[in-house]
Amino acid sequence: MEKVIVTRPIVGIYAMQVCAKNGVSDEEILEQANVKNPAGSANGWSRICRNDPNHPNSDPVQCKTYSDRMHYILFC
Repeated sequence: MEKVIVTRPIVGIYAMQVCAKNGVSDEEILEQANVKNPAGSANGWSRICRNDPNHPNSDPVQCKTYSDRMHYILFC
């Protein structure tokens, strides 16, 4: 299985979701997201949401299918 999988290519107007294997760096998650699902903006996918008070329901969560993976929301 790939380290980073696009699970929701569009979340609202400026976000997407990926499922990533534990231990994969933020840089690799963003790099793979930009290859597999280009954002179409100048900066591409540039931030993984964590502890953002403006998006409290966007923190990483455990994948329900695979215990060694997490779901992340990325912003462009």
